[in-house]
Amino acid sequence: MATFKAIRIDKADKGQTAQLADFDESELMEGDVTVRVAWSTVNYKDGLAVTGKAPVVRRFPMIPGIDLAGTVEASSHPQWKAGDQVILNGWGVGETHLGGYAQRARLKGDWLVPLPAGMGAREAMAIGTAGYTAMLAIMALERHGIAPARGPVVVTGAAGGVGSVAIAILSKLGYHVVASTGRPQETDYLKKLGAAEVIDRAELTGPLRPLAKERWSGGVDSVGSLTLANVLSMTKYGGAISACGLAGGMDLPASVAPFILRAVSLLGIDSVMCPQEIRREAWRRLASDLDRGKLEALTTEVPLAEVLSVAPSIVEGRVRGRIVVKIG
Repeated sequence: MATFKAIRIDKADKGQTAQLADFDESELMEGDVTVRVAWSTVNYKDGLAVTGKAPVVRRFPMIPGIDLAGTVEASSHPQWKAGDQVILNGWGVGETHLGGYAQRARLKGDWLVPLPAGMGAREAMAIGTAGYTAMLAIMALERHGIAPARGPVVVTGAAGGVGSVAIAILSKLGYHVVASTGRPQETDYLKKLGAAEVIDRAELTGPLRPLAKERWSGGVDSVGSLTLANVLSMTKYGGAISACGLAGGMDLPASVAPFILRAVSLLGIDSVMCPQEIRREAWRRLASDLDRGKLEALTTEVPLAEVLSVAPSIVEGRVRGRIVVKIG
Protein backbone atom coordinates (compact mmCIF):
# COMPACT_ATOMS: atom_id res chain seq x y z
CA MET A 1 0.00 0.00 0.00
CA ALA A 2 1.20 3.54 -0.78
CA THR A 3 2.02 5.84 2.09
CA PHE A 4 2.41 9.60 2.37
CA LYS A 5 3.60 12.08 4.99
CA ALA A 6 1.01 13.55 7.33
CA ILE A 7 0.55 14.99 10.79
CA ARG A 8 -1.28 12.22 12.62
CA ILE A 9 -3.26 12.62 15.85
CA ASP A 10 -4.00 9.48 17.87
CA LYS A 11 -5.96 8.90 21.05
CA ALA A 12 -3.79 8.35 24.13
CA ASP A 13 -4.47 7.18 27.68
CA LYS A 14 -4.45 10.81 28.69
CA GLY A 15 -5.47 13.12 25.86
CA GLN A 16 -3.86 12.63 22.47
CA THR A 17 -0.56 12.42 20.62
CA ALA A 18 0.43 14.31 17.46
CA GLN A 19 3.40 13.47 15.25
CA LEU A 20 4.66 13.59 11.67
CA ALA A 21 4.20 10.06 10.36
CA ASP A 22 3.73 7.89 7.29
CA PHE A 23 -0.01 7.54 6.68
CA ASP A 24 -1.36 4.60 4.72
CA GLU A 25 -3.48 5.56 1.71
CA SER A 26 -5.89 2.74 2.58
CA GLU A 27 -6.85 4.71 5.71
CA LEU A 28 -8.17 7.66 3.72
CA MET A 29 -11.88 8.28 4.19
CA GLU A 30 -14.62 8.17 1.57
CA GLY A 31 -14.77 10.89 -1.07
CA ASP A 32 -15.18 11.35 -4.81
CA VAL A 33 -12.12 13.57 -5.34
CA THR A 34 -8.48 12.84 -4.48
CA VAL A 35 -6.24 15.89 -4.15
CA ARG A 36 -2.47 16.15 -4.14
CA VAL A 37 -2.02 18.78 -1.43
CA ALA A 38 0.55 21.51 -2.05
CA TRP A 39 -0.16 24.02 0.72
CA SER A 40 -2.08 24.34 3.96
CA THR A 41 -2.10 26.89 6.77
CA VAL A 42 -2.32 27.23 10.55
CA ASN A 43 -5.52 28.71 11.94
CA TYR A 44 -6.51 29.11 15.59
CA LYS A 45 -8.72 26.03 15.33
CA ASP A 46 -5.78 24.04 13.93
CA GLY A 47 -3.74 25.07 16.96
CA LEU A 48 -6.49 23.82 19.25
CA ALA A 49 -6.70 20.54 17.33
CA VAL A 50 -2.96 19.79 17.33
CA THR A 51 -2.41 20.75 20.98
CA GLY A 52 -5.62 19.16 22.23
CA LYS A 53 -6.48 22.37 24.10
CA ALA A 54 -10.09 21.98 22.97
CA PRO A 55 -12.06 18.95 21.71
CA VAL A 56 -11.78 19.90 18.03
CA VAL A 57 -10.82 16.39 16.88
CA ARG A 58 -13.86 14.10 16.87
CA ARG A 59 -12.37 10.85 15.50
CA PHE A 60 -9.04 9.01 15.68
CA PRO A 61 -6.74 8.71 13.95
CA MET A 62 -7.09 12.22 12.56
CA ILE A 63 -5.09 14.29 10.15
CA PRO A 64 -5.68 17.90 11.28
CA GLY A 65 -5.72 20.93 9.00
CA ILE A 66 -9.00 22.65 8.16
CA ASP A 67 -7.59 24.19 4.94
CA LEU A 68 -5.80 22.89 1.88
CA ALA A 69 -4.96 23.88 -1.67
CA GLY A 70 -3.74 21.55 -4.35
CA THR A 71 -4.33 19.68 -7.59
CA VAL A 72 -7.02 17.10 -8.33
CA GLU A 73 -5.41 13.72 -9.00
CA ALA A 74 -8.59 11.69 -9.56
CA SER A 75 -12.28 12.49 -9.55
CA SER A 76 -15.65 10.81 -10.07
CA HIS A 77 -17.42 14.09 -9.29
CA PRO A 78 -18.93 15.75 -12.41
CA GLN A 79 -17.54 19.19 -11.56
CA TRP A 80 -13.88 18.23 -11.14
CA LYS A 81 -11.26 16.54 -13.28
CA ALA A 82 -7.61 15.64 -12.92
CA GLY A 83 -5.41 18.74 -13.05
CA ASP A 84 -7.97 21.18 -11.59
CA GLN A 85 -6.61 23.56 -8.96
CA VAL A 86 -8.86 23.60 -5.89
CA ILE A 87 -9.28 25.04 -2.39
CA LEU A 88 -10.89 23.42 0.64
CA ASN A 89 -12.03 25.29 3.75
CA GLY A 90 -14.09 23.81 6.57
CA TRP A 91 -16.86 21.20 6.19
CA GLY A 92 -15.50 19.38 9.25
CA VAL A 93 -12.21 18.55 7.53
CA GLY A 94 -9.50 18.27 10.18
CA GLU A 95 -12.22 17.58 12.78
CA THR A 96 -14.38 14.67 11.62
CA HIS A 97 -12.81 14.08 8.18
CA LEU A 98 -9.09 13.64 7.50
CA GLY A 99 -7.59 17.06 6.80
CA GLY A 100 -4.99 19.16 5.07
CA TYR A 101 -1.74 18.43 6.92
CA ALA A 102 -0.95 15.64 4.49
CA GLN A 103 0.43 15.10 1.02
CA ARG A 104 -2.87 13.59 -0.10
CA ALA A 105 -6.53 14.11 0.75
CA ARG A 106 -9.73 12.36 -0.33
CA LEU A 107 -12.71 14.70 -0.18
CA LYS A 108 -16.26 15.31 -1.35
CA GLY A 109 -16.29 17.33 -4.54
CA ASP A 110 -19.20 19.41 -3.20
CA TRP A 111 -16.82 20.85 -0.60
CA LEU A 112 -14.31 22.26 -3.07
CA VAL A 113 -14.04 25.68 -4.71
CA PRO A 114 -11.86 26.53 -7.69
CA LEU A 115 -8.63 28.42 -7.14
CA PRO A 116 -9.44 31.97 -8.37
CA ALA A 117 -7.81 33.01 -11.63
CA GLY A 118 -4.54 34.79 -11.00
CA MET A 119 -4.19 33.46 -7.45
CA GLY A 120 -1.58 30.87 -6.52
CA ALA A 121 -2.16 27.99 -4.12
CA ARG A 122 0.31 29.50 -1.64
CA GLU A 123 -1.57 32.81 -1.72
CA ALA A 124 -4.85 30.99 -1.16
CA MET A 125 -3.46 29.39 1.97
CA ALA A 126 -1.92 32.66 3.13
CA ILE A 127 -5.56 33.75 3.16
CA GLY A 128 -6.91 30.43 4.47
CA THR A 129 -9.95 30.08 6.68
CA ALA A 130 -8.88 33.12 8.72
CA GLY A 131 -8.85 35.43 5.70
CA TYR A 132 -11.89 33.82 4.11
CA THR A 133 -13.75 34.33 7.40
CA ALA A 134 -12.66 37.97 7.47
CA MET A 135 -14.12 38.40 3.98
CA LEU A 136 -17.41 36.78 5.05
CA ALA A 137 -17.55 39.18 7.99
CA ILE A 138 -16.96 42.21 5.77
CA MET A 139 -19.58 41.04 3.25
CA ALA A 140 -22.08 40.75 6.12
CA LEU A 141 -21.33 44.33 7.18
CA GLU A 142 -21.83 45.49 3.60
CA ARG A 143 -25.18 43.72 3.37
CA HIS A 144 -26.19 45.57 6.53
CA GLY A 145 -25.29 48.88 4.90
CA ILE A 146 -22.08 49.56 6.83
CA ALA A 147 -20.22 51.62 4.23
CA PRO A 148 -17.09 53.79 4.71
CA ALA A 149 -19.24 56.91 4.86
CA ARG A 150 -20.95 55.60 7.99
CA GLY A 151 -17.79 56.12 10.06
CA PRO A 152 -14.98 54.09 11.64
CA VAL A 153 -15.01 50.31 11.96
CA VAL A 154 -13.22 48.35 14.68
CA VAL A 155 -11.23 45.13 14.27
CA THR A 156 -10.42 43.16 17.43
CA GLY A 157 -7.64 40.60 17.72
CA ALA A 158 -6.05 42.81 15.11
CA ALA A 159 -2.61 41.19 14.88
CA GLY A 160 -4.05 37.69 14.42
CA GLY A 161 -4.99 36.03 11.15
CA VAL A 162 -8.60 37.19 10.86
CA GLY A 163 -7.75 40.65 12.14
CA SER A 164 -4.75 41.18 9.86
CA VAL A 165 -6.64 40.25 6.70
CA ALA A 166 -9.73 42.21 7.77
CA ILE A 167 -7.65 45.37 8.24
CA ALA A 168 -5.98 44.96 4.85
CA ILE A 169 -9.31 44.50 3.05
CA LEU A 170 -11.26 47.18 4.93
CA SER A 171 -8.54 49.79 4.39
CA LYS A 172 -8.40 49.01 0.67
CA LEU A 173 -12.18 49.44 0.50
CA GLY A 174 -11.86 52.91 2.04
CA TYR A 175 -12.86 52.31 5.66
CA HIS A 176 -11.30 54.12 8.62
CA VAL A 177 -10.06 51.12 10.61
CA VAL A 178 -9.56 51.11 14.39
CA ALA A 179 -7.36 48.14 15.31
CA SER A 180 -7.57 46.69 18.82
CA THR A 181 -4.62 44.62 20.04
CA GLY A 182 -2.99 43.45 23.24
CA ARG A 183 0.41 43.67 21.57
CA PRO A 184 1.39 47.34 21.33
CA GLN A 185 4.69 46.30 19.73
CA GLU A 186 2.66 45.44 16.62
CA THR A 187 1.44 49.02 16.11
CA ASP A 188 3.70 49.68 13.10
CA TYR A 189 2.71 46.34 11.55
CA LEU A 190 -0.99 47.16 11.91
CA LYS A 191 -0.61 50.64 10.45
CA LYS A 192 1.27 49.22 7.46
CA LEU A 193 -1.70 46.93 6.88
CA GLY A 194 -3.95 50.00 6.80
CA ALA A 195 -5.13 50.67 10.35
CA ALA A 196 -5.82 54.38 10.88
CA GLU A 197 -5.82 54.01 14.66
CA VAL A 198 -4.47 51.38 17.05
CA ILE A 199 -5.98 51.03 20.54
CA ASP A 200 -5.02 48.84 23.47
CA ARG A 201 -7.38 45.93 24.00
CA ALA A 202 -7.60 47.02 27.65
CA GLU A 203 -10.04 49.67 26.42
CA LEU A 204 -12.40 46.81 25.52
CA THR A 205 -11.86 44.53 28.51
CA GLY A 206 -12.77 46.89 31.33
CA PRO A 207 -16.04 46.83 33.31
CA LEU A 208 -19.01 46.65 30.98
CA ARG A 209 -21.32 49.61 30.66
CA PRO A 210 -24.69 48.82 29.05
CA LEU A 211 -24.19 51.81 26.75
CA ALA A 212 -20.80 53.47 26.34
CA LYS A 213 -19.78 56.37 24.15
CA GLU A 214 -20.50 55.68 20.47
CA ARG A 215 -17.20 55.05 18.67
CA TRP A 216 -17.75 52.99 15.48
CA SER A 217 -20.42 52.10 12.96
CA GLY A 218 -19.37 48.48 12.63
CA GLY A 219 -16.64 45.98 13.21
CA VAL A 220 -15.15 42.51 12.91
CA ASP A 221 -14.69 40.66 16.19
CA SER A 222 -12.69 37.43 16.54
CA VAL A 223 -12.34 37.59 20.34
CA GLY A 224 -15.82 37.22 21.84
CA SER A 225 -16.57 37.38 25.57
CA LEU A 226 -16.15 40.74 27.34
CA THR A 227 -14.38 42.29 24.35
CA LEU A 228 -17.39 41.72 22.10
CA ALA A 229 -19.76 42.93 24.81
CA ASN A 230 -17.83 46.20 25.11
CA VAL A 231 -17.56 46.60 21.33
CA LEU A 232 -21.36 46.31 21.07
CA SER A 233 -21.85 48.91 23.83
CA MET A 234 -19.67 51.36 21.86
CA THR A 235 -21.35 50.82 18.47
CA LYS A 236 -23.20 53.73 16.89
CA TYR A 237 -26.94 53.83 16.31
CA GLY A 238 -27.94 51.36 13.57
CA GLY A 239 -24.47 49.84 13.43
CA ALA A 240 -23.46 46.20 13.23
CA ILE A 241 -20.71 43.90 14.45
CA SER A 242 -19.71 40.67 12.70
CA ALA A 243 -18.77 38.03 15.28
CA CYS A 244 -16.56 35.22 14.00
CA GLY A 245 -14.28 34.05 16.81
CA LEU A 246 -13.85 33.10 20.44
CA ALA A 247 -10.18 33.67 21.26
CA GLY A 248 -11.26 35.42 24.47
CA GLY A 249 -14.01 32.97 25.39
CA MET A 250 -17.39 31.64 24.30
CA ASP A 251 -19.40 33.67 26.79
CA LEU A 252 -21.04 37.00 26.00
CA PRO A 253 -21.64 39.02 29.21
CA ALA A 254 -23.55 41.71 27.33
CA SER A 255 -26.58 43.90 27.89
CA VAL A 256 -29.58 44.11 25.57
CA ALA A 257 -29.27 47.91 25.67
CA PRO A 258 -27.30 48.31 22.39
CA PHE A 259 -29.90 46.21 20.56
CA ILE A 260 -33.06 47.89 21.86
CA LEU A 261 -31.83 51.44 22.40
CA ARG A 262 -29.38 51.88 19.50
CA ALA A 263 -30.72 49.30 17.02
CA VAL A 264 -27.30 47.63 16.89
CA SER A 265 -27.11 44.26 15.11
CA LEU A 266 -24.88 41.30 15.95
CA LEU A 267 -24.07 39.36 12.77
CA GLY A 268 -23.02 35.75 13.23
CA ILE A 269 -20.33 34.47 10.83
CA ASP A 270 -19.84 30.74 10.19
CA SER A 271 -17.17 29.69 7.72
CA VAL A 272 -17.39 25.91 8.17
CA MET A 273 -20.81 25.15 6.67
CA CYS A 274 -21.19 28.35 4.66
CA PRO A 275 -23.26 27.75 1.47
CA GLN A 276 -21.26 27.38 -1.74
CA GLU A 277 -22.75 30.47 -3.39
CA ILE A 278 -21.54 32.76 -0.59
CA ARG A 279 -18.28 30.84 -0.25
CA ARG A 280 -17.39 31.30 -3.91
CA GLU A 281 -18.33 34.97 -3.82
CA ALA A 282 -16.00 35.44 -0.84
CA TRP A 283 -13.10 33.91 -2.77
CA ARG A 284 -13.87 36.06 -5.81
CA ARG A 285 -13.84 39.13 -3.58
CA LEU A 286 -10.57 38.07 -1.95
CA ALA A 287 -8.97 37.83 -5.38
CA SER A 288 -9.89 41.47 -6.11
CA ASP A 289 -10.14 43.26 -2.75
CA LEU A 290 -7.04 42.04 -0.89
CA ASP A 291 -3.72 43.74 -1.55
CA ARG A 292 -1.33 40.89 -2.47
CA GLY A 293 1.68 42.87 -1.28
CA LYS A 294 0.13 43.27 2.16
CA LEU A 295 -0.82 39.58 2.16
CA GLU A 296 2.78 38.58 1.54
CA ALA A 297 3.99 40.96 4.23
CA LEU A 298 1.77 39.36 6.87
CA THR A 299 2.65 35.77 5.88
CA THR A 300 5.25 33.38 7.32
CA GLU A 301 6.08 30.01 5.74
CA VAL A 302 6.88 26.77 7.59
CA PRO A 303 7.38 23.14 6.48
CA LEU A 304 4.86 20.48 7.50
CA ALA A 305 6.94 19.20 10.41
CA GLU A 306 6.96 22.65 12.07
CA VAL A 307 3.18 22.66 12.48
CA LEU A 308 3.74 20.77 15.74
CA SER A 309 5.83 23.59 17.21
CA VAL A 310 3.75 26.44 15.78
CA ALA A 311 0.42 25.15 17.12
CA PRO A 312 1.01 26.13 20.77
CA SER A 313 2.13 29.61 19.71
CA ILE A 314 -1.09 30.41 17.86
CA VAL A 315 -3.23 29.18 20.77
CA GLU A 316 -1.24 31.37 23.15
CA GLY A 317 -1.68 34.44 20.92
CA ARG A 318 2.00 34.72 19.97
CA VAL A 319 1.54 34.47 16.18
CA ARG A 320 1.35 37.56 14.00
CA GLY A 321 -0.59 37.46 10.73
CA ARG A 322 -0.78 34.23 8.76
CA ILE A 323 1.30 31.05 8.53
CA VAL A 324 1.40 28.95 5.36
CA VAL A 325 2.47 25.31 5.48
CA LYS A 326 4.42 23.87 2.56
CA ILE A 327 3.19 20.32 2.07
CA GLY A 328 4.53 19.13 -1.28
